[in-house]
Amino acid sequence: MTCLTRLALVLGLSVVAVGAVAAIETVPGMPPVTDPANLYSETTADKLSPAVANALPRVYVPNLQSNDVTVIDPATLKVIDRFPVGVNPQHVVPSWDLTTLWVTNNAEHRTDGTLTPIDPLTGKPGPSVAVDDPYNMYFTPDGRSAIVVAEALKRLDFRDPKTMTLQGSVAAPGCAGINHGDYSIDGRYLIMTCEYQGRLAKIDWINRKVLGYLKLSGGGIPQDIRISPDGKIFYVAELRRGGVYLIDGDAFKEIGFIKTGVGTHGLYPSRDGTKLYVANRGSSRIGGKPRGPGSVAVIDFATRKVVTTWLIPKGGSPDMGNVSVDGKRLWLSGRYDNVVYVIDTATGEVVTIPVGKEPHGLTVWPQPGRYSLGHTGNMR
Repeated sequence: MTCLTRLALVLGLSVVAVGAVAAIETVPGMPPVTDPANLYSETTADKLSPAVANALPRVYVPNLQSNDVTVIDPATLKVIDRFPVGVNPQHVVPSWDLTTLWVTNNAEHRTDGTLTPIDPLTGKPGPSVAVDDPYNMYFTPDGRSAIVVAEALKRLDFRDPKTMTLQGSVAAPGCAGINHGDYSIDGRYLIMTCEYQGRLAKIDWINRKVLGYLKLSGGGIPQDIRISPDGKIFYVAELRRGGVYLIDGDAFKEIGFIKTGVGTHGLYPSRDGTKLYVANRGSSRIGGKPRGPGSVAVIDFATRKVVTTWLIPKGGSPDMGNVSVDGKRLWLSGRYDNVVYVIDTATGEVVTIPVGKEPHGLTVWPQPGRYSLGHTGNMR
């Protein structure tokens, strides 16, 4: 029995709570880290929040070129609805409080970007809200702000998470193509990828300033980014080299690279937090053709090695998505094939579902977890 455990028993406190407080001091307003060894501990299959108790089980697929959202029933694998949204919908983003799904319509090369809310209780969209260039969206760990990623403007816009009224902005002039991000285990900083400059940006979101930039050794086209369960390493998908960089977030330095496949793009932890699913969309360039050499590599977090690779039969372009509540299925958009892939996480077997034109950042809903940090469901 450790001294910490004995102290907890003497004081009549929860050992887990004492351990969490002693190990991780989070920013004010952020829910505590229950297990310092696994920040995804509250996203296991049995931990659906009461906030999603009445949410319809659905998969929402934004179709970038057809300007609509396809809705799939995950039980039947059938398309059951389709509705128009704004121009160029990129991602479907769960709100911090899990009550709204936001479609980010960034209207590429135009000025009429919008956010379209979806009510997860009905599966239907509401009136869109005008905002600047919403390529992607995240939420601060305390839930007080939505962060609209205005990619073309090299800017992060902090907005009221309900009304989307502008609160303030962070300019990131050295981060062309700012698009994907993830937070440190304690919530104190945010690392964003800079797609068009082969670098990363470290953001102090509390004081709203850029702390610095990190040039990746091989440059390339960095895409999605996710933190390891123990909070020590950020995995950064890199399209051109076809793999993931390993980044020490606190020191903000590169410590390794893992080759995964052609066109590495999306990163999704397994439901039990032991594996990382890496979507390789089959093209090492921005843009691609149907039936490319797409695949999904599975990295073991403990060893940082690829343990298996699932090929898309006859080729494909797995891009972005998430896992099912029970963790048995990995849902990914087939970006250049106008389909969605449903992958059995035990066998790698693939089912395809036709959707709209150029599907992108789909979300599976509901998902387990206490709160959402954004993107297609970065849950904690």
